[in-house]
Amino acid sequence: MRSLSRRDFLHTTTALTATALLRPRLIQAAENDLIVRTPDPFNAEPRLIALVADQITPVKHFYVRSHGAVPTVDAKDFKLTIDGMVDKPLTLTLDDLKKFPEVSTEATLTCAGSRRQELSAIKPVAGVQWDAGAIGNAKWTGVSLAEVLKQAGVKATAKHVWFEGLDPIKEKDGSVAPFGGSIPLGSSKLIVAKDGKVTEAMASQQALLAYSMNDQALTPEHGFPLRSIVPGYIGARSVKWLTKITLSDRPSPNHYLADAYKVIQSDSKEEAAAAEPIYGFPINAAICAPAAGATVKAGRTLVSGYALASGEKPGHISKVELSSDGGKSWTMARLLGTPALHCWQHWTADLELSAGKHELVVRATDSKGNAMPERGDWNFKGYLYNGWHRVAVEAA
Repeated sequence: MRSLSRRDFLHTTTALTATALLRPRLIQAAENDLIVRTPDPFNAEPRLIALVADQITPVKHFYVRSHGAVPTVDAKDFKLTIDGMVDKPLTLTLDDLKKFPEVSTEATLTCAGSRRQELSAIKPVAGVQWDAGAIGNAKWTGVSLAEVLKQAGVKATAKHVWFEGLDPIKEKDGSVAPFGGSIPLGSSKLIVAKDGKVTEAMASQQALLAYSMNDQALTPEHGFPLRSIVPGYIGARSVKWLTKITLSDRPSPNHYLADAYKVIQSDSKEEAAAAEPIYGFPINAAICAPAAGATVKAGRTLVSGYALASGEKPGHISKVELSSDGGKSWTMARLLGTPALHCWQHWTADLELSAGKHELVVRATDSKGNAMPERGDWNFKGYLYNGWHRVAVEAA
């Protein structure tokens, strides 16, 4: 992580001041549509029932994950630089990027810390205390990362793509540095470098440099004017306010790849350094309606939610099962819509609930054989929890 120069620091201070003016709007907008988990930095998630209203999550119901202040960026002054192991370093404006062929993809983003509340119930975990709402599915529009890298000319020795954002994050030592991360260049889900040339591995599920979300310009909290979108990877790899891409023979040294977002069991720096960064997410599912603690009418009850196949080996949800007795017996849910790689799938099930208290449980399996465990393993940072999702309700 680098400290900012004096010039950059003054720019950052301006952004922080502008964000102080923006924050009340964010919180006010969230009061009806999102549950604010932390106001500063701004982190919020929707009520779960909002997630099953549409296949495409409205922007107002899409979770917001921030590590620092939301920067205020003037699109006219915005520039994206591409450097490192390339033949021709580039500096591109937003207009330059829009000269590339426009592409769109539907993809689900999920925070690695989604469902952290459940791990904290086992043993306290620091970090944003997310319920199961730190997830959303959107239509992303922009340009192919592969196409942009073709113009730069990737050297055969390059192995990783680094992303760096404009958001200023204050560290414990007082320094200010941007959020960032990287993805392996050779991932079969993204792009493949061969003999210095870049080709698309999967045209329908490629990494994007996105400037639009659900056919609208990105909002400030979702990365305006540009962000990366990396289908199948945790949301932290889809870097917002993207301003720099570097090609390298090694993973990014940025704190949020080199140290954070790792599954570890202690606060040991040595353990963190030795652990692999999190890239893909595991299979997961959640009950969105009825809500936890709800009272429902006894008899036939409609239960609905989402399921998401593992991002590590692209597949789709093959089955979702529901239980009304804590997992003793199971009912097969109906899968809704058409399966698509790296997109969630909604489901519904009819359960017969007698008068009294019930523990509703959901579990899912995907086409690659991945299945949710009954109980997920606790870890120090509270990442990737995917045990059976449980909701307590009462029928009357």
